[in-house]
Amino acid sequence: MRMSDNQRFLILCIGNSLLLDEGFAPRVAEELLARYTLPSEVTVLDRGVMGMAMLTDLRQADQVLVIDALDNTGEPPGTVFQFKPDDLAERQIFHGAHDVRLIDVLNAASLLGITPEVNCLGAQVQSISPHEFQIGLTESVQAAVPLVIDQIVGWLSSHGITLTQH
Repeated sequence: MRMSDNQRFLILCIGNSLLLDEGFAPRVAEELLARYTLPSEVTVLDRGVMGMAMLTDLRQADQVLVIDALDNTGEPPGTVFQFKPDDLAERQIFHGAHDVRLIDVLNAASLLGITPEVNCLGAQVQSISPHEFQIGLTESVQAAVPLVIDQIVGWLSSHGITLTQH
């Protein structure tokens, strides 16, 4: 029996592609989908900055991996972090660049009886405040994209899921 039997996996990518490095997670989603064929139990969603609307997505998953751009970590741009959602609340060093904090969405989900296992991956941004809307990532953050994709593949593999490259 595979560990993934009867489990649904969600790669939830959060970010705004119009704000340079804030588009990190959408770029990860785009490249992951371009490189791999996903089995039916794995879903990759680019959800922008939808906040509480993500509750519907969480309801449909047993295992969730949130991908996001991070700021104020004290580390150089492009540094990749793997963490649990509670790290966001306890340490207050990891912050997504969104109006609603991930921990708030997860707490709301819990109140509704939605309790998937949630893990997170992110990269320290260099710039999320361009003078005008600007699509694209800075060089250091773009370099983190394949690193995070490798970690996603490893996370899925640890749950018995093997992805097939195109």
